[in-house]
Amino acid sequence: MGRPGEPLMSANRAVWGRVRSRLRAFPEQLAACGGQAAAYGRCVQASTAPGGSLSKDLCAREFKALRSCFVAAAKKTLDGGR
Repeated sequence: MGRPGEPLMSANRAVWGRVRSRLRAFPEQLAACGGQAAAYGRCVQASTAPGGSLSKDLCAREFKALRSCFVAAAKKTLDGGR
């Protein structure tokens, strides 16, 4: 008789191996969002500069583009980079 829980441990290792692989790929996928991140950062910076006025939804368009890019990157990572 094998050790209790042995097949479960093996399955857990396989799952964690896939998760680690996806997590390693995620920063590379996010790197594709540099343009959107820069645009959002410029918007926030401009609105917080002297004379600027940061208010809710001021940079909503830029944030939405950045968020869409992040979501797409996450989907690619979950799909194995496809």
